[in-house]
Amino acid sequence: MICWQLLNIKLFFMAQKLWEKSVQVNKDIERFTVGRDREMDLYLAKHDVLGSMAHITMLESIGLLTKEELDQLLVELKSIYASAEKGEFVIEDGVEDVHSQVELMLTRRLGDIGKKIHSGRSRNDQVLLDLKLFTRTQIKEVAEAVEQLFHVLIRQSERYKNVLMPGYTHLQIAMPSSFGLWFGAYAESLMDDMLFLQAAFKMCNRNPLGSAAGYGSSFPLNRTMTTDLLGFDSMDYNVVYAQMGRGKMERNVAFALATIAGTISKLAFDACMFNSQNFGFVKLPDDCTTGSSIMPHKKNPDVFELTRAKCNKLQSLPQQIMMIANNLPSGYFRDLQIIKEVFLPAFQELKDCLQMTTYIMNEIKVNEHILDDDKYLLIFSVEEVNRLAREGMPFRDAYKKVGLDIEAGNFSHSKEVHHTHEGSIGNLCNDEVSALMQKVVDGFNFETMQAAEKELLGR
Repeated sequence: MICWQLLNIKLFFMAQKLWEKSVQVNKDIERFTVGRDREMDLYLAKHDVLGSMAHITMLESIGLLTKEELDQLLVELKSIYASAEKGEFVIEDGVEDVHSQVELMLTRRLGDIGKKIHSGRSRNDQVLLDLKLFTRTQIKEVAEAVEQLFHVLIRQSERYKNVLMPGYTHLQIAMPSSFGLWFGAYAESLMDDMLFLQAAFKMCNRNPLGSAAGYGSSFPLNRTMTTDLLGFDSMDYNVVYAQMGRGKMERNVAFALATIAGTISKLAFDACMFNSQNFGFVKLPDDCTTGSSIMPHKKNPDVFELTRAKCNKLQSLPQQIMMIANNLPSGYFRDLQIIKEVFLPAFQELKDCLQMTTYIMNEIKVNEHILDDDKYLLIFSVEEVNRLAREGMPFRDAYKKVGLDIEAGNFSHSKEVHHTHEGSIGNLCNDEVSALMQKVVDGFNFETMQAAEKELLGR
């Protein structure tokens, strides 16, 4: 009798799968099917706990938990959340995922009460919820990082608005530009990118909890309550569609991340090229360059080269997700698990690139005397054509005259420009672009999400 009791106690504290009954899975099959889920699920730990807190609060409201049970569970869940915040949360060997680990920890601490938290839920809607809670938090952090870089670029645009530089088409000198235009162009590009990010956030900010395995539950779940508790804008109403959103949400968010990465990659390429001695337009901070093991003079733009590569990789993310989820019918399939491996780490990679770029763009020095070199004289040819046209000469005749003067070696110009229209060298419209960015930032409405999470945690 004593031995049997000891066996039961041992089994109670052992990690078992939520679905495990009497047959144990082959170890190689288990290794293959679990894959990197334990590693990836550490990204989701905090969010899984938050979702469970909202779910059990709702369960108590419909009579599936007592007030005492709810209070005990909330205390333990807050403790688990704190450990996840500190990076101390661990998914044990033999435990499939974060959902199983949290339930196991609660069952060890509270016994049968811990076994009640899964009522009306499936791991399918748990992971849907966790991914959305994680993603909306990450979108907020990416948006903040983009905004910081935007403001640095606007400041530099204003600082150097009167410093001319050559503009290029086909990588041939073309027309006068300015550092004000160059910095400002990337600022406005980021403003447009934020529109994609905002759309991704709004799609992400809908509650799938209560859809269970994709077909709902016979329990009288109050999905409106969990939607409010978690600070979602609304819910994914149709339970089948909620499940269909797995992969779709990640793909659409990936497009937003890829759009930002595209802007940063182009900026990184410009910075590498303009820093080259053959151009000499800018000088990167010495502490942001690396040297050579053989050439003592080298100051290599490694940070921007790596940024360019990382951002180019991020631009492939939507395609990777599409290829994983392609041609799947409605309902859940294990294929979708693999999306985590490419999707979850992408946010930190982009945030790192944004942080590096922000720092360097704030410290970068520009060459204020580039156009002193006469090799750039010809970029003023259009200025001369336009001057003659303003004085009454037909544009085509002016164009031909200036062209012939260049061929004859008779072209000269004061190297001054007088551009006044909106968005030009002399009228950057940075205030207008900044106002547009602020409008986009305000449109996210992160405050509701943050307030709801703080309320759940009692902070």
